[in-house]
Amino acid sequence: MCATFRALGDEPTDMTLLHYTPPMQPYLSVLYRDDDIVVLNKPSGLLSVPGKEPHHYDSSYSRLLLVLPTARVVHRLDMATSGILLFALNKTAQANIQRQFERRSVHKTYRAQVYGQPPAQAGYIDLPLRCDWPNRPRQMIDLVQGKSAQTAYRLLHTNSLGALLELTPISGRSHQLRVHMQALGTPICGDKFYADAAAFAAAPRLLLHAESLQLSHPSSDRPMVFHCPAEF
Repeated sequence: MCATFRALGDEPTDMTLLHYTPPMQPYLSVLYRDDDIVVLNKPSGLLSVPGKEPHHYDSSYSRLLLVLPTARVVHRLDMATSGILLFALNKTAQANIQRQFERRSVHKTYRAQVYGQPPAQAGYIDLPLRCDWPNRPRQMIDLVQGKSAQTAYRLLHTNSLGALLELTPISGRSHQLRVHMQALGTPICGDKFYADAAAFAAAPRLLLHAESLQLSHPSSDRPMVFHCPAEF
């Protein structure tokens, strides 16, 4: 399954997870909680949901279940990506939020440190993606068989590595931001899948962070905006 809502254990097909050592501090960072939803700040290096193998069980979801056993998955972040991760706390809230994702009424922004300079102060990338099946979980651009994927970017400022960008995914394909940044000629620093050697060595982790999330509350329908600044 090669979309935002991936099957459990999709990313642990990567062989590096044979040495999966998720961060333990903070063990669980809760940004917000009410009767219907809970919002976490997921650290880089921790799976969003458990993998298929027993040693891939530790994840944001499994940790959350220890204190909130009714928690339900509504979306995921790549293991290497940090930032805002939302869970529902009951079936009704889960169904409501998943409908919002399907209708693209949930708005997300990411912060990314890229290697090099983008071609403009702001831009829009429209390149279709599909799974690179022999090299899963990698994705690839395919103008014929790929699924529609769009990303908007905005330059925040430049630095010694390249540039700090705000990324807004219009669609929600797996690894979309990472592949689109590579296609732009500015791979995300620390990206083991898509960066060249220099960009990969520029950071000890993937410098991609889910910084903001906006949606309607599943019970009250009131607009909610969550913001969690990146550490880089």
